[in-house]
Amino acid sequence: MDAEELQRRRDQRAQARRRRRIRRRAGIGATLGVVVIAVVVAIASASGSSGGAGPASSRTTSTPTTAHAPARHRHVAGRHTRGASTAAVLGPATGVRGTTSVPVLMYHVIAPPPGGAPFPGLYVQPQEFAAQMQALKQAGWHAVTLDQLQAYWTKGAKLPAGRPIVITFDNGYHSQYAEALPVLRRMGWVADENIQLSGLPPSQGGLTTGQVKSMVDAGWELDTQGISHADLITLDAAQLRYQIDSARKTIQRRYGVPVNWFCYPSGHYDTTVIEAVRSAGYVGSTTVVPGWAGPSNDPFRLPRLRVLGGTSPSALLQQIADTRTAAAPPGSYGGA
Repeated sequence: MDAEELQRRRDQRAQARRRRRIRRRAGIGATLGVVVIAVVVAIASASGSSGGAGPASSRTTSTPTTAHAPARHRHVAGRHTRGASTAAVLGPATGVRGTTSVPVLMYHVIAPPPGGAPFPGLYVQPQEFAAQMQALKQAGWHAVTLDQLQAYWTKGAKLPAGRPIVITFDNGYHSQYAEALPVLRRMGWVADENIQLSGLPPSQGGLTTGQVKSMVDAGWELDTQGISHADLITLDAAQLRYQIDSARKTIQRRYGVPVNWFCYPSGHYDTTVIEAVRSAGYVGSTTVVPGWAGPSNDPFRLPRLRVLGGTSPSALLQQIADTRTAAAPPGSYGGA
């Protein structure tokens, strides 16, 4: 073997050794990279699972408390969740059934009556309504819903501090959203909306679907007067099912709420209507007969107090006081 061939082989062996060293270094670097990534992932996972204050943890694991929740969810003891009963925000039940009777107020339109209105008394001016609510608050009242009241009567659920009162709105007028909702929201109060599903479109002063959802999100309870505010005592069995059962199912599907209470249109009911309401799954219903609602009342004949336009705050307080001992609603009612 000549000197030139020997040198060539030496150069080849040297190049092979260099290639092996490069490959070993690359392998070590890759291994270190995998280890570093694994360590980083482990640290991040540990921080998230322990409730750390990092951005990822705050986005995925934090739950707003009552104190930090938006004002519309701050009613009573917890945050209202669409789809749940409004009673879900109450404090733990004591197991001792409540015995207090409660006035249930009835409102319709929160606006000045237009000229020629057939029932001008059903229009309460916005400033009148705001003054009435402030007077109630100053007198120690606090608004609750019918589901909350039922939970208090049947399970001893803790209601908010103050004397409980229920504020209901019939039909589903736009002014209930535009005028009443802001007043009650500022006070931290809720109400019951007894909506009818047809006959009062937004173009004629009715509520839009989005507005109803906003009321539900604000903690309001959504109940119903049926499909079209029909006179129920004049209907046959199939028509009753349509007005009562179909209305409940439609609202449940559209808004994801329980719809536990029915409101008799114009207050008209008889034993046949009551049985249809009961069969549709409602837990009770409200009338237009004056009085206070109590746990001893038939839940399908709860009295209410109609608030008419022109009622001063002091007159409202007197009306509430005067009807405390009123007789229970009769077995049937077809108008005074």
